[in-house]
Amino acid sequence: MKRLFFCLSVSAAALSSCAQTKPVESDGWKFIGDKWVTFGVDHDAIHLGDLRDSYSQIVVRVTDAPLRMYDMKVHFDNGGVQDIALRSKIPQGGQSRIIDLQGGRRNLKKIEFWYETKGRGRGRARVAVWGR
Repeated sequence: MKRLFFCLSVSAAALSSCAQTKPVESDGWKFIGDKWVTFGVDHDAIHLGDLRDSYSQIVVRVTDAPLRMYDMKVHFDNGGVQDIALRSKIPQGGQSRIIDLQGGRRNLKKIEFWYETKGRGRGRARVAVWGR
């Protein structure tokens, strides 16, 4: 009986974690990509590869720890770059302001960001970019 309960518990936990990794699209927002970031001041990038969808707006959502986002640099597939000064603290479970991309609907190649996470020196924050 204990073994059955253990197996059911492990299965339920695995299924719930799978459901959390790809949130449901809402209000036209689609998940673009994410990055797990460590504590401290740093620079990271989300490489999007051959993303086929085009977007006119993006938003950054943060989970697992608060994060101070300084700047972003959005690279488009045509070689263009848009520098975005965010300069805002995003709480755990919060999101940035909605960012309008220059030139209307654009295909994205890479998103760089400069940030600082706050925490107790262990663990990480998840930075996810959504677009519409």
